[in-house]
Amino acid sequence: MTVLTWICATALSIHLLSILLVLVRKKRGQGSDGAAVRPPVTILRPICGRENHLDETLQSAFRLDWPDYEVIFCVASPGDPAIAVARKCMADHPGIRSRLLIGEDVFSVNPKMNNVIKGWRSATHDWIVIADSNVLMPEDYLQRLFARWVPGTGLVCSPPIGSAPSGFAAELECAWLNSFQARWQLLADAAGLGFAQGKSMLLNRQVMARAGGFERLGAEVAEDAAATHIIRAAGLKVRLVHEPFEQPLGRRSFSSVWKRQLRWARLRRSSFPLFFVPELLAGGLVPMALMAALALSGTCAPSTFALYGLAWYGGEMLLARGYDWHLGRRTLAAMILRDLALPALWLAAWFGDSFDWRGNAMSVAPDDPRKAGAAGRLRRAVEKTKERAKALATLRH
Repeated sequence: MTVLTWICATALSIHLLSILLVLVRKKRGQGSDGAAVRPPVTILRPICGRENHLDETLQSAFRLDWPDYEVIFCVASPGDPAIAVARKCMADHPGIRSRLLIGEDVFSVNPKMNNVIKGWRSATHDWIVIADSNVLMPEDYLQRLFARWVPGTGLVCSPPIGSAPSGFAAELECAWLNSFQARWQLLADAAGLGFAQGKSMLLNRQVMARAGGFERLGAEVAEDAAATHIIRAAGLKVRLVHEPFEQPLGRRSFSSVWKRQLRWARLRRSSFPLFFVPELLAGGLVPMALMAALALSGTCAPSTFALYGLAWYGGEMLLARGYDWHLGRRTLAAMILRDLALPALWLAAWFGDSFDWRGNAMSVAPDDPRKAGAAGRLRRAVEKTKERAKALATLRH
């Protein structure tokens, strides 16, 4: 039983230490989110379908405290219902340059990149932000991104923080996104191992050109995994903002939460398997189960088990309060359910490769024919880009 006691003590220590380090990271970042230089920026917002709080999140892109920026909405289908929302936002803010681009250039297996690439090619400025339609942008959105672009940076991003949940399923998603996933991502960034997150990404056209071009983001199923590999291969760092941006959730179903988490888990398992393996032990189920066994065997008192649980989940709530993330009367229950589901999610991620993204069947399997076809399209796109560059160079000379 001594071994089990040490396992439980070690797990709790690591858990609380991770929370402490992330809180220290926030403290050190306070007051440093003012960008010294404010260059012109292009914001690309891919849209697809009517989402919860869509009008609120799209409108937020027109209220930024930044001297010069443009907003480009990218949509694949001319019949997409989100187009009406985008047009209304543009009409409501005639003082901000904005455009709506419709259509897609299929060069990869990633539908989002097929949608966004037209915006990248038509962007007026070299500093380009790609922000999902469900990201709520505060007024200092661009300041917080640029504050992290220090020497040696190749990309700045932000994990999503769940907010405005409606219903217990959305509370569960908050528990997954905030004090669990965002915590570990912020901790990795503090250790100099930042991973890209596709929700909000600040990129520079010249940096991407030197790294092989924007089309390389379509080399993998997930553009954030591809971006992480590309930026690291270029000898640069992926950095996260000091305080991540919110994603208003609204009402969710348990099925949609599970499918979304399973999609992300399979992508992580495929792209970063060595980091995915220990995720099984990152939740509270295993240490809490071991503590329960110790309490039942009489090795420790029931009050010790209760204090252990209080320390575990109290630490997470302290983190949420420190960052002003969502806390509600059902947050604790959502955290416990999340930890109960983690082993099932971890196993499901290993025993399967396919997932659905906005109606698109996708796969992380290396031999999947959809990926092979996408790779061919990507090679042709890169070759075409090189041919265009050579032609332009010839004309200039």
